[in-house]
Amino acid sequence: MTLDLPFIWAGLIAFAVLAYVTLDGFDLGIGILFPFGGNEASRNLMMNSVAPVWDGNETWLVFGGGGLLAVFPLAYAIIMPALYAPLIAMLIGLVLRGVAFEFRWRTRRGRFLWDAAFFAGSLVAALAQGLALGALVQGIKVSGRAYAGGWWDWLTPFSLMTAVALVVGYVLLGATWLNMKTTGEVQDRARRVAMPAGIALLVLIGIISLWTPFLHGYYYHKWLAFPAILYTAPVPLLVALAAYVLVESLAEQRDHLPFLAALALFVLSYIGLSISFYPYIVPGAVTIAAAAAPAKSLAFLLYGAVVLLPVILGYTIWSYWIFGGKLDPEAGYH
Repeated sequence: MTLDLPFIWAGLIAFAVLAYVTLDGFDLGIGILFPFGGNEASRNLMMNSVAPVWDGNETWLVFGGGGLLAVFPLAYAIIMPALYAPLIAMLIGLVLRGVAFEFRWRTRRGRFLWDAAFFAGSLVAALAQGLALGALVQGIKVSGRAYAGGWWDWLTPFSLMTAVALVVGYVLLGATWLNMKTTGEVQDRARRVAMPAGIALLVLIGIISLWTPFLHGYYYHKWLAFPAILYTAPVPLLVALAAYVLVESLAEQRDHLPFLAALALFVLSYIGLSISFYPYIVPGAVTIAAAAAPAKSLAFLLYGAVVLLPVILGYTIWSYWIFGGKLDPEAGYH
């Protein structure tokens, strides 16, 4: 039996991107919520809730980006020039928040500056990711085997909408994470944020879901044309179920279920995005098979992935297991 190596690698990279978005998403959400965290003790608790895992979460971004370059070099060569501005802004934001995370504990007089940098880096990274996603979904102009668009093609009403939606989604993940990991005043404040953030995210998901099929004909035929709608209908139905669980569990002041429901919303939205894209890696322009590297290269790289992925998954699961449960306010990064 011959393995479909491009398809396998597309699945691995898609999984890495999903892992990054869901895991680093609550980190970024906490950074966005940071200025509204109350007193310094509360902000310290917010930061300590992600201290053991935040840098490990970004491993998945390296795997996804590096994998795209190695496995789908044509797609990388097209996507990068189209999205240089938001991707560079994202990297600057991630670097800024990473430096702020370390340096804010080293000073008391200048801590407010690093707190501002932590917030700004998180917000910039989240907005940039949303802009890049929206630009990719709406389509990239390709001529032959190269990007044929302009410098500002990534900035459109649709990409701005996806940027806002992703920021709100990260805020929801951050708030539900704090609800799960903390107690007292920080948990109460997180619960007050989570409900409106969840409702706002559901509204934005609805707007983007109705908007996307009309961007391109192949989106429309996958989601609204018969009989394809019979196969795609379970996704919005499951989104509605996850939304119900989120709202109900927040109303009942549950600890873990709101975070799991928020994760489910992200996973289901990502599945819907994957359905829209397939079989393209650059929507409407380049298929997964056409963008792939030679089969021997894919096979060689797959041997490395078979070793590397279990290691990454193993230490990720282990770190979350070790640092599970409610956060001790007396313990911390500092």
